[in-house]
Amino acid sequence: MDDERATIDERTAGDDGSAAATRPTGSGPDRPGPARTRRLAVTVLLATAVLAWLADLGTKHLALATLTDREPVRLLGGAVYLSLTRNSGAAFSLASDHTWVFPLVTAGVIGWIGWMALRLRSLPWAISLGLVLGGALGNLTDRIFRAPGVLVGHVVDMVSLFDPYGQVWPIFNLADSALVSGVVLAVLLELTGRQRDGTRLGSRPTSAGPSGSDDPGTPPAGGADDDSERRDRP
Repeated sequence: MDDERATIDERTAGDDGSAAATRPTGSGPDRPGPARTRRLAVTVLLATAVLAWLADLGTKHLALATLTDREPVRLLGGAVYLSLTRNSGAAFSLASDHTWVFPLVTAGVIGWIGWMALRLRSLPWAISLGLVLGGALGNLTDRIFRAPGVLVGHVVDMVSLFDPYGQVWPIFNLADSALVSGVVLAVLLELTGRQRDGTRLGSRPTSAGPSGSDDPGTPPAGGADDDSERRDRP
């Protein structure tokens, strides 16, 4: 009787070991929780925004220091020109007669991104929103601190494509590029069904139990019942 119980215990230990060995990777306690995933996504969002904002400030400072009172600089055989200008409008010199509106729009965008961050779990979405936030902050900084005054300051632009004076494409800056890149990435994420909470439309997670069924809690036929009967047997 003791030998039979020892055999049952060894078999149970073996079943437990095989179940642990076949446990799918990423499940159980090793899988990051929602709070940790959200913190990571928000950190990526903020880091992307800060990098884009600082890069925009740096390129504007460099443009003011090197391009003021200077003819446009021709690069890449005329595909790109560095041509310093001050823009009272929105991105790519749009709506230049309504400068005061853009700080209000930017404040709305920042508030919207903050609301989106409450349920953010996706790193691609974090990068997209970070680019939009960094670009918005870059141009908002010009609106607040540059001439002719607070909230009506003119934005520093310096990149022109295929023409030195923006005749082919409006002159823009790094903040404009970050904004457009973030929006394009967001559109691509939506088209591919990637959600801000880290899920994806059209994909449904499935899990298989030990016997190949969809119910992970269903034991193999006769497994648990046979063991219990053996334990109760005198």
